[in-house]
Amino acid sequence: MRRITLEVCVDDVAGLVSAAEGGADRIELCAGLEVGGLTPSRGLMARAAALDIPVLAIIRPRAGDFVYDAATLDVMRADIDTAREAGLAGVVLGASRPDGRLDEDALAALIAHATGLEVALHRAFDLVPDPLEALETAVALGFARILTSGGSATALEGAETIAMVTRAAAGRISIMPGSGVRPDTVSELLARTGAREVHASCSVPHVPTDPRVAALGWGPPLARRTDRATVEALRHTLNGLPAP
Repeated sequence: MRRITLEVCVDDVAGLVSAAEGGADRIELCAGLEVGGLTPSRGLMARAAALDIPVLAIIRPRAGDFVYDAATLDVMRADIDTAREAGLAGVVLGASRPDGRLDEDALAALIAHATGLEVALHRAFDLVPDPLEALETAVALGFARILTSGGSATALEGAETIAMVTRAAAGRISIMPGSGVRPDTVSELLARTGAREVHASCSVPHVPTDPRVAALGWGPPLARRTDRATVEALRHTLNGLPAP
């Protein structure tokens, strides 16, 4: 039987190594995790493609909301091309209408451009006014999975909504809880939601060695970095749970 899948999001080369060696089953590749993840560089994509586990690149050209104009969608299509050329397994997408509903037209165009790649829906899903309606939209568009915190700050807080969406999905699409997933919370999260995949940063606080980095605006005074020991601890916890 398939074990519970652990996806780890990373935004640098050190994170790639920590996630892969710590036991991640899949990686979401990003830049700028401090703002929720942005499209990674071509060089980082190429480095990630050399791993022996699937890597999906997030396609998010800027921080903020997910309402995109035609010019920005063109940039996203070019970034999808870069992910394909790098040899990655897939991409992670999202696009919203001003009212928070999924932008079906934009997403359909992006998914069509990503033909041949696995495509996952990111936490734009957490802004939708009706999760069950959005679920049906995601299924119809052909997404492989939905990453969600249930519309809450953490997946555990949104567990009731995640469970509702998981039941309604009925195996047609994978529902993957993410946000605040830790070794000490993941067992409760999976028990309450019925999910069989989880997404985590497995990160720990990191203070820049040179205080001028933060003072000059090049980074936050307290950042986070992927921690191999945390990846290993989460993988160990998941291995002790009943297989789906």
